[in-house]
Order: sequence, then structure tokens, then C-alpha cells
Amino acid sequence: MHRVHARISTMASPATGFTSMPEPRTIGQYARGKQLVAGNFLFAGHLLTAPNTSMWDLRPPDDVFAQELHGFAWLDDLAAVGDGVARDEAQDWVWGWIEQSGRGRGPGWTPDLTGRRLIRWISHALFLLRARDAAQSEAFFQSLAQQTIFLSRRWRKSLPGLERFEALTGLIYAGLALEGMSQHVAPAVKALDKECRNQVDTQGGISTRNPEELLEVFTLLTWAATALTEAGHAPSDAHVGAIERVAPTLRTLRHADGGLARFHGGGRGIDGRLDHALAESRVKTRQADGLAMGYARLSAGRTSVVVDASLPPAGESSINAHASTLAFELTSGRRPVVVNCGSGSSLGEDWRRFGRATPSHSALTLDELSSSRLGKLGKGWREEQLVEGPKDVPIEVTQVPDGIKFQGGHDGYRETHGLTHARTLELTFDGRGMAGEDLVVALEDSDKRKFDKMMDQKALQGIPYDIAFHLHPEADASLDMGGAAVSIALKSGEVWVFRHDGAAKMELVASVFLEKGRIKPRATKQIVLSGVAMQYGTRIRWSLSKAHETGVAIRDLNRDEMDL
Repeated sequence: MHRVHARISTMASPATGFTSMPEPRTIGQYARGKQLVAGNFLFAGHLLTAPNTSMWDLRPPDDVFAQELHGFAWLDDLAAVGDGVARDEAQDWVWGWIEQSGRGRGPGWTPDLTGRRLIRWISHALFLLRARDAAQSEAFFQSLAQQTIFLSRRWRKSLPGLERFEALTGLIYAGLALEGMSQHVAPAVKALDKECRNQVDTQGGISTRNPEELLEVFTLLTWAATALTEAGHAPSDAHVGAIERVAPTLRTLRHADGGLARFHGGGRGIDGRLDHALAESRVKTRQADGLAMGYARLSAGRTSVVVDASLPPAGESSINAHASTLAFELTSGRRPVVVNCGSGSSLGEDWRRFGRATPSHSALTLDELSSSRLGKLGKGWREEQLVEGPKDVPIEVTQVPDGIKFQGGHDGYRETHGLTHARTLELTFDGRGMAGEDLVVALEDSDKRKFDKMMDQKALQGIPYDIAFHLHPEADASLDMGGAAVSIALKSGEVWVFRHDGAAKMELVASVFLEKGRIKPRATKQIVLSGVAMQYGTRIRWSLSKAHETGVAIRDLNRDEMDL
């Protein structure tokens, strides 16, 4: 159906020029732009090397690769290079798309990709139109008009959430910038207002609980608000209110190094985008004590800790969710220390499933079973969702004499083993140490009966548990003190030491770090505390503390001290 409307839209009268043109606000990556110019096409975890080749002559290895090509976000990277060679490539590929797909053909005719593409074409129009002749300019404006008409008819078919925000922001951009398209602005603004009310909750979060996706939504909202303001239109109260709710939430989810906490399929975000979006929003407020999109933050000195402290996303929003309840990440200054493995979605289905499991997070795993399990709901679901998991996640964050304490629990293993997992994290006021405690406990008589039944199945050998602390690849970890502690040396010169109370066996074993934009995982290590639960209550205590630091660079200063 998208293609039918796409072809109908090709009969639209072309726009003849710009009434106003938003300034480019997208942030490209110079290195990626240079890679593209050299013929290295790295998208969706796949690298195709084809120098002196149009990207439209490539054979995409999968649909996600093709979608990234047709979304044109890579224009940001070529614009970041900005020289004549990069501009020539950008122009050839834009007009190549018009020739090949401009008549409503190809995978690029979906509302979200069309919105994304319109934003880039309009934002980089001066870069693209330089030295183009009249016929080429006419083809460019005609394609913009066709895509705008298509979007005005099909944005409702986009999925609620990020896809619809992309579609509507693109429609607003085009309606404001193109001659003869102003009639699309008011309906798009009205629809965007509705999405702001329905999709951005009172905590400033979205249903997927994906921090990077929240940043993308926030960025689109700030772009749309700025474009409206510059064109003499005041953004609505709902639009402004959504921006004001999201900004403090993103500050809660930002680590001391400026990157986002990596949970529920999200990465750290494109370098600079978070700070740029926060600055452009001009919202200075911070989140009050409590949860932000279901996450708790402990911050002191140069150390930040972010904890997944809520139920996993439910229903359709759980398609990319992870079984990460009570997992945490810790960053010291500009250096991540304890992390989650991250999303493997760009590396294939096997890595995607791996990244979603509890053992891929800095959390406790019981009996090699994730705290939330994957399953399929109903007919027509093409993706596995989290269908069994915690039903209750009580938490409390309090001040204590020497720091700040997080206490939380979840009942994800109660149905299967009769055990509840409780975690306590206490960060000192100077940020130089954190004490932790993990407890698995049978609370009710019914839980104890279920635990006893599991013990019988295990021949009274106990229920195994593992507590993982995944380390960042740039952290150099080694066992010391006869294997009683792990030293974690950071490139900043800091050394952190991990210790435990001896109730569990400690090992330093292999792990992986999954990142978008890479063609394979990065090797790293994880600290694992393992043992067996033999009684109704099993307690494991551990600590992370800064031993010393030498030669800390100025670039490692805490980003939270910046007024963003």
C-alpha cells in the first residue's frame, strides 16, 4: 500500500524552491564520512567495500542495511567532511536515488524513512545544490514535493513512537521549508501534539525504555520546535511540555562520560548528540529524586551509576527489550568501568538474543535462566517478546551517613524457584567506592515450598547462581592478592579494586562488548561470582573502590559539572 501511494505522489506538482530552510542541526561523524568517500559502506553491522561505486549498485545483505541507505542519515557524515569529494559523492547518491527510487519504487518509501530523508535533504540542501544545473535542481524539488505528499497521506501508518516522530518531524520540516507545502504544517503539528501527550509519559520516558531511542525522539522534538519557532510558529504547550519532561530524564540516564546508559537495545548515542540536544532545548532542570523512565541514578564525585529499577517493557514495546532488571552500569569520569554487553541487533539474530539475556548484563542470574523469558504472543508477531518476568520491582533510594543507597528487588524467579532477588548498592559521597549486596530469598511459605521442590529436583545440591560484572574493553583487569581481588586499571590512570566476602567463587572470564557500527563484538572480560543457594536466604556482599589514580587527564573531568 505504501508503494501505491508513493507512485500516486509522483504526479504531484513540484515545489519550486524554499520559503525557509532550517539550519543543519544534525551531527555527523567525520571518520564515517571519510570511510564512505573511500568506498567502505558500514551499515547495520555489515561492511561492503566497493570503491568508485554508487551505493545504489550495492546488493544490501539484509533489510536493515537497505533501510539505513534509504534513510540518508549518512548525509550528516559526508557533510561533516564537507570537501569537494564528499559533496560530489553526496550529490551523485542523492540524484541516483531520485533516478532509481524517485518514482515510488524501492524500500525507502515508508513513512519513517521518508521523514528521516526529508530532514536530511532539506537540512543539507545548500551542500547538495551547489554547482547543480537547473534541470537537476528541478528534479530535486520535484522529489521533495512528491515525498512530502506521500508523507502527508501515509504518516498514520507509521508505528507509534520513534517511527511516527520521524515521519511527523519530516512533514513539518518540508511544510515549513518548501513552497506550496505550507498546508501540511498545521495537521502535522496537531498530530505531533497528540503523540507528545500519548507517547511521552509523566517521567519523561517512552514505553520501550530504550535510552538511545528516547534521545532520538528528544532530538526530533527539539528540531521541530526550533524549525517552527524560526518560521514564526509557536510550538504548542504539549510539544514544549514533552521536551521539558524528557530533558531531565536524559540527564539522569547520562553517565559521567557524556554517554547514555546502555539498556533495552540502546547504545551510548552518537558522540555529541546528547549534549547538543540538551543545549538546544534550553531546559536546565534535572530530574527530582526517584525514577526516570524506570531507572535510578546514583552520582557522587566523578562517578555515576545507573540501575534498571523497573519492570521490563511490555507487549509490543518489549520486542527489543532486555532481561536486565536490577542490572547496573558504573562510569568513573570519562571511563566506563562496569557495563552491560549491549545490543547485538546489528550483528544478527544470535547476537541479538545473546544481548537480551540476563547473563549479558551486570546482574544476578539464577539457574542459568534469565529473569524475563522470551516468547511469542498471538498471531502475526514476527519478533520474540518478553512474556514472563518480574511482576513487582519495589525500590528505594535514600541518603545514608556516608553516601547514597539504592535498594531494589524483583520477583522474576519467584514462579520458577520461589526466590526473590534483592540488590543493595551504596555509593560514597566522594564517589570513590561502592558497596554491593545481592540476596536471593524465599519470602513466603508458598515460596519455601517451591524452593524445596526445586532442591529435590537438584538432588539437594543447591540452586546455582552467577553474578556478572561486565567490564569495558578499555579497562585492563587482572586477579591479584592470590585471587582474592580484581584490579581494574583505566586509561585515565585510575585503578579500581573489586572484592567480595568469600561467600561465592570469583573468576575473571571472557566477555564481549556489543556496539552498533561494528562488524563484530569487541573482546573484554567479566568478573563472575558464582555459587549455589542451599537455604531460604543466600547473601553475597562485594565492593568496588578506587585504589589510586595517576596522571588523570583534563579530558576525564566529570561531564556532569557542565551546565547543559
